[in-house]
Amino acid sequence: MKLFVPGRLCLFGEHSDWAGSYRRLNRQLEKGYAIITGTNQGLYAEVKPHPTHLILHASLSDGTPPEVIELPMEREVLLTEARRGGFFSYAAGVAYQFLSYFQVGGLEIDNYQTDLPVQKGLASSATICVLAARAFNQLYDLKMTLRGEMEYAYLGEIATPSLCGRMDQACAYGSQPILMIFDGDRIDIIELKVPNDLFFVMVDLGASKNTRQILSQLNQCYPFATDTVQKNVQNYLGAISSKITQEAVDALQQGNAEQLGTLMKKAQAEFDRYLIPACPGQLKAPVLHQLLNYEPIQPYIWGGKGVGSQGDGTAQFIVKDKTSQQKVIRLIKRDFPQMQPLTLTIHADS
Repeated sequence: MKLFVPGRLCLFGEHSDWAGSYRRLNRQLEKGYAIITGTNQGLYAEVKPHPTHLILHASLSDGTPPEVIELPMEREVLLTEARRGGFFSYAAGVAYQFLSYFQVGGLEIDNYQTDLPVQKGLASSATICVLAARAFNQLYDLKMTLRGEMEYAYLGEIATPSLCGRMDQACAYGSQPILMIFDGDRIDIIELKVPNDLFFVMVDLGASKNTRQILSQLNQCYPFATDTVQKNVQNYLGAISSKITQEAVDALQQGNAEQLGTLMKKAQAEFDRYLIPACPGQLKAPVLHQLLNYEPIQPYIWGGKGVGSQGDGTAQFIVKDKTSQQKVIRLIKRDFPQMQPLTLTIHADS
């Protein structure tokens, strides 16, 4: 069986998943809202059952040689590998969860192609988790829904050292844009309708960021704020972000690319104002801001912002049309050879 799982792009509402989950402990916090869509890039694999082992052949987009791991389907072995961290830990974590809750055998995954940048805010770890969960579900006829695959992918990822929130596994929905609402342990998902094609450019900035550090320092602001910096983080990730995101839902469903660009610029400005003080070493993101403000691309874009946990990982732009999409890509390749621009098109509902 062949499977493809795309990456996850958070158009609006980064960090709102884990921030909203703290409503379990502090009901004064706002719900989290995020707009998610799948990327046009992802992981391609052939999968088949294996009687006794989890076998993963991995091809990463960073040019490293393909690697293989082979583990017996034993809970303690899988959990030990999951806790080690790294790319293979994610599949091991998912296998551990499926072995714990279902009568399944092993799995062989030949990840023969990956065109999704890793560790760039596009949920590459969640993508392999969803891929493994979908393989178990379909090969062993477990009859799980998309939400079920997302849940077990999430449980598999948090068995690793990852500090991911709940939005990453939305890559299970593929190219369908969705609104996710986070209220403590409760998640609501609303599928969004798009009346006309919308064109984006995602850019791997060719720099580096420390997602764990960003998440660790922002999580210190929850569940109860003790100073002004922490109150500002809660304010942005709550009331401000939710208002911007809900306005973006309306713009998306109207196909209003210009308004989406305006909201992206607003979201980035407010993010910078309220969140940089909580993690300045990562969130000042000089490479990201250089590109967002780069004058030659401005005639072709409506707006842009950071992606995922933010920092110098990936930028996203909504562009004016398909021609502009190609012009932005050519300019970035010409002027920033270390960066890798990628296209994303959200297609109109047929």
